[in-house]
Amino acid sequence: MKNGLTKKILWTLFIAGCFTIAATSPYFLTNIARAYFRGKKYNKRKVAKTLYSLKKSRLIIGMERNGVFEVRLTKEGRKMIKKYQFDELKVEKQKVWDKKWRILIFDIPEESRKIAREALREKLKRLSFYQLQESVWVCPYPCEKEIKFLAEVFEINPYINIILADRIFDDMKVREYFELPKS
Repeated sequence: MKNGLTKKILWTLFIAGCFTIAATSPYFLTNIARAYFRGKKYNKRKVAKTLYSLKKSRLIIGMERNGVFEVRLTKEGRKMIKKYQFDELKVEKQKVWDKKWRILIFDIPEESRKIAREALREKLKRLSFYQLQESVWVCPYPCEKEIKFLAEVFEINPYINIILADRIFDDMKVREYFELPKS
């Protein structure tokens, strides 16, 4: 599902909840495309084809109620959105550092969550966190929402915590890693 239009339609359904349109025409997918993407530069046939493909892939569901046709995300469609969110997740750098360290600590049980622990570590590396110890990672920028999202995705909420600290003893390597001014 690398199609940009597919992604845009799924995101729109995620944000809006659903599309609705009067179901008076057998061309409901085309009508949905026309109604929603009015004034936007999308080929209506391509939008209708994409909606049909999403429906066939069971990422969206269409239903008619009292003459109104509704298009919603399915459970699989919501999973796809989570995947998009996961892939696009990033921690925004502050223009001016607030001199606070976000210290992520976790103790994920070996036997039940080994894959989740390794996947979390890999994602933290990609997000440019600094590994202070095996299960202790540092970031100088606000990242609480991103960490909560990862904890939800990996189902590790009970095993993870974030500490907001003013100081890390001997933080020279960490400051260098993030290109922060020396104190």
